[in-house]
Amino acid sequence: MKRNATAIWTGTGKDGKGTLSTQSGTLSNTQYSFKSRFEEGVGTNPEELVAAAHSGCFSMKLSFNISAENITPEEIHTKATVNLNPEKGEITDVHLEVKVRASGLSKEKFDELVADAKANCPISKLLNADITIDAELLS
Repeated sequence: MKRNATAIWTGTGKDGKGTLSTQSGTLSNTQYSFKSRFEEGVGTNPEELVAAAHSGCFSMKLSFNISAENITPEEIHTKATVNLNPEKGEITDVHLEVKVRASGLSKEKFDELVADAKANCPISKLLNADITIDAELLS
């Protein structure tokens, strides 16, 4: 299975501008710029998109893990925060915050399934960054 996205950038890194489009059309000429990446400009940025990808991937992997225990998760809410160090030009870490409502799931099993999802979701495997997590099982 292959997925694709396209970036078009014109101008210098600081004063230029770009657009991002995805195969699905969810992003269609969505603007991004130096300001949207390093300040508070209009548009998206690569780190925000990585955060969206990681939170979505992690949530889905955790859902598969919980479902394998014959429990249907009622809700998985994941927030991913990506930390970009502009001086080094690298993503240094990602912090995941997850809250899960899944009746019948023990805290011990929950912790095990969260650790597996953190280690084995494809986006976690892709990233060369420290990944930390705070996970809460809601009653």
